[in-house]
Amino acid sequence: MINIIVKKGYDLNIAGRPMLEMDKLEKPEKVAVLPEHIPFIIPRLKVETGQHVKIGTPLFEDKRDTRLVFLSPGAGVIERITYGKRRVIREIVIHLDKDETSESFEPIGSEKLESMDGQDLTERLVQGGMWPFLKGLPFRDIADRQKPPSSIIVALNSKDSFLPSPQVYLSGKEDLFMYGLSMLKRLSKTVHVMVAHGDVLPPWVEKNITHTVKGPYPCDDPGVLLFHIKTSQAENNAYYINGQDLILMAGFLRDGRFPTHRVIALGGSKARVKTHVLARIGLPIKDLVKGGDDSFRVVAGGVLRGYRISTDSYLGFFESSLTLLAKGDEEDFFGFLRPGFKRPSYSRTFLSVLNPSALPMDCGMHGEERPCVNCGTCASVCPVDILPQFTFKCIQVGEVEESLAHGLLDCVECGLCTYVCPSKIDVTMKLKTAKAEYYKERA
Repeated sequence: MINIIVKKGYDLNIAGRPMLEMDKLEKPEKVAVLPEHIPFIIPRLKVETGQHVKIGTPLFEDKRDTRLVFLSPGAGVIERITYGKRRVIREIVIHLDKDETSESFEPIGSEKLESMDGQDLTERLVQGGMWPFLKGLPFRDIADRQKPPSSIIVALNSKDSFLPSPQVYLSGKEDLFMYGLSMLKRLSKTVHVMVAHGDVLPPWVEKNITHTVKGPYPCDDPGVLLFHIKTSQAENNAYYINGQDLILMAGFLRDGRFPTHRVIALGGSKARVKTHVLARIGLPIKDLVKGGDDSFRVVAGGVLRGYRISTDSYLGFFESSLTLLAKGDEEDFFGFLRPGFKRPSYSRTFLSVLNPSALPMDCGMHGEERPCVNCGTCASVCPVDILPQFTFKCIQVGEVEESLAHGLLDCVECGLCTYVCPSKIDVTMKLKTAKAEYYKERA
């Protein structure tokens, strides 16, 4: 096992972390798939309103590679297909049957898996809609199956405490985990299994870990690990997958059944029940936030990396966390007597620097965007040692090559530069957008 220390980053001490327990939700009336929230893809529908589908029926394909299909997480009738601006497909809503049926996929036992070559295995994963679980660095798009990876990184846990804990989702999954590792080793000779220091894991997991990373958020990110272990530019072409998705992929391949459930972490200061939930993929948000009040906003996919979603919508296929936070527009009664004592902030100007307690986070900016003052605060927390303020300014004036020289492609899109910026500039989004545009132009 290799130990790596990451010195830069920042741990948010936020109240409302999910407990290490798991509840199970009842079957919802409807589920949905949200193509809008799958980065880079250009979806083309393969179904229409009123059509009956099974679990595992293709719903849409990616125009960039029509072999990449996205399958239905439920069996029933397509109730509606919602479009956004420029005919972007937002939701494909399925009203579930009482007794659901599934498309049949050939199960692959451990012995057969050992004899499969990488190309055959890739084909099975593509046909079964599992390939999109594998992402490629540095752009974080669905992995390019035409380009063999330099390595595959399995990330077991997260320093974002609002994402599912491996202590919960790995419980009782030893066989699937080992099967999943065998599967990845058919795709690449080098498979790294990383864990961020802090979680207590079962011995059978510990003995398969190749890298332990110690440091603040986001030391758990595969991009951070790659930044610290790569020795050449050729190693940038790596795949990565998180631990729970590896379990789902392994279950599909071994048992021949398309996954319908995943573990969801439900937390945040406005969540009345803070726990892990075994729930249907694509379930309605209302089924998860039931019992909350109307003063919260819902964030799917992590506090700093996620996106705001309506309670009338559904949880995306790849999302495994839901965080309920205050809107941030509430008045702080007699706040002048205790300025910032309960306000989480990277700045040391607030009294919260003296408060060791986990503090409630809200969605307010607490100020307006101002020009960058080159304070270097963003650089002090960047885990991959780029200078976000200079990279950002290069992007602003259209100097793409110079932004690449500053390390734009090393950016892991962790959100910290935005969080700590005293000028309230959304640096992360500007860097992320520039990376995406460069990627699309290159493609």
